[in-house]
Amino acid sequence: MAKIQAARLENQVYSNRVVRSEFDKNWRTTISGSGYVIYTATANHAKVTVLLTTGLRKLIIFNKGGRVLVGSGGVSHYSKPHFAKDLN
Repeated sequence: MAKIQAARLENQVYSNRVVRSEFDKNWRTTISGSGYVIYTATANHAKVTVLLTTGLRKLIIFNKGGRVLVGSGGVSHYSKPHFAKDLN
């Protein structure tokens, strides 16, 4: 059974270590002119589960309007504020 740490509030964050992200049903997807895929939360408590190159899994929770920008090479930008929990 996976251990879940308490959620912590984070400000704007970016990572180049993302291998995979799974979004729940509360997201709208668009593509920017610069080629980023933009995921926008359509409801409060929209969730993303992220697998990092280190093997660490994170649960990231956004309120409505929160955004995740995904670029090439696993680069992801997470808007502020959001909550993050380690899932290992």
